[in-house]
Amino acid sequence: LLLALGRAALSGAQTTEGEAAAPHRRFEYKYSFKGPHLVQADGTVPFWVHTGNAIPSADQIRITTSLKSQKGSVWTKNKSIFEYWEVEVTFRVTGRGRIGADGLAIWFTEEQGLEGPVFGAADKWNGVGIFFDSFDNDGKKNNPGVIVVGNNGQLMYDHQNDGSTQALASCQRDFRNKPYPVRVKIMYYQKTLTVLINNGFTPDKEDYEFCAKVEDMVLPSQGYFGISAATGGLADDHDVLSFLTFQLTEPGKEAPTPDAEIPQKDKEKYQEEFEHFQQELDKKKEEFQREHPDVQGQPGKLFELFFNDVFETVSDRELRQIFEGQNRIHLEIKQLNRQLDMILDEQRKYVSAVTEEISKRGAGFPGQQGQVSQQEIETVVKTQEEVIRQVKEIRSSVTDALRSISGAQHPGSAGVYETTQHFNDIKEHLHVVKRDIEHLVQRNTPSSEKQKCPELPPFPSCLSTMHFFIFVAVQTVLFIGYVMYRSQQEAAAKKFF
Repeated sequence: LLLALGRAALSGAQTTEGEAAAPHRRFEYKYSFKGPHLVQADGTVPFWVHTGNAIPSADQIRITTSLKSQKGSVWTKNKSIFEYWEVEVTFRVTGRGRIGADGLAIWFTEEQGLEGPVFGAADKWNGVGIFFDSFDNDGKKNNPGVIVVGNNGQLMYDHQNDGSTQALASCQRDFRNKPYPVRVKIMYYQKTLTVLINNGFTPDKEDYEFCAKVEDMVLPSQGYFGISAATGGLADDHDVLSFLTFQLTEPGKEAPTPDAEIPQKDKEKYQEEFEHFQQELDKKKEEFQREHPDVQGQPGKLFELFFNDVFETVSDRELRQIFEGQNRIHLEIKQLNRQLDMILDEQRKYVSAVTEEISKRGAGFPGQQGQVSQQEIETVVKTQEEVIRQVKEIRSSVTDALRSISGAQHPGSAGVYETTQHFNDIKEHLHVVKRDIEHLVQRNTPSSEKQKCPELPPFPSCLSTMHFFIFVAVQTVLFIGYVMYRSQQEAAAKKFF
């Protein structure tokens, strides 16, 4: 009993000590990027440099596109000055093929490997690379996989064996074409590198699985963070959505202040830029005061003027949305009216042409006048039914548009009544058009006569009974002759065996 109590107390003390030993995390924005405003106006990413075929956008950085023989990478501009760190990378690897190539790599190296043969980065690096290899070069069917490869600046990467001879740790994970972005957490703390991965099957951002761990690993005290990718004969889109870096500090040690991390040259540069910005701001203030002398000495009025120019009230926003919706509906109705006019014009031309043809045929063939007019009237009726159907579709589309705009409008706005009245007039005009078309159909279709299909002539018999029996007898004789001929041929062939 005493031994069990001692073990329990010892395990509780170890647990408390482990919890207390958790490092302090501090976000480092100069070594990170994340959307939605990722790119500046000049196409660059703040504090990062991109090379090769990398394409930054507002939400992500496409390291390589799904084209053959592409290489790209992004690297931090400045070296990190903290010893221990943690990075969280969110990326997508998508492609139409069942197999992708080549893969993606996350780096921490002493120097920037801007371009090279190792997943788009330089070989013989000094640091560590975490490779997400999607192509099976050695044919062992262990890809896609995650491989941790360290280097002291002297080794060349073994492409043929997918780095298996140089891997410090690895795990097999499929990271291609997942429903959600794949997340990777890489932590280097107290000379231990740990890799955790979220496989992209769930939207839970904290659903990580253990992948690899390397102990007693010595990395450069200062280095560059980077991410690269490459394609070969096969190709995938390699998109990086975010790269978040955190500084890890041991408990009991104070993290260096931000001022201490900035070199003296950078401080002087930033101070010069700040002074230049301050001068530009003073010039703009003077220009504004010259252009608006009535607001001098009235900061409240100045703020009100700026607020009115930049922001809008809720009622102004609702009114603007109503006007924009009415404008869109007005354009749609004009388009529908144009289409309806074109249809009606074509029908008028067709009816006039049919009427002229009926009159000509009636004059040339008096005996068949009634029959021809009946057929032409059937054609006209079918055409008018098609017109009515199209008019109904136009009416339904206008009704849907009215329903959508009535839901978006504010119930107490000023222009609702006029808008509703306007669309009621349009609906009334459409009813008039439909009534006129139905009247035209009723006028052209005689009510006393019932449409009848013409009777088919009797089907003539092409074969008499006598001819049929003669044909059957001839077929029988030919079949018997063929069977006898085949039997003689088979008997003659047996003599050779």
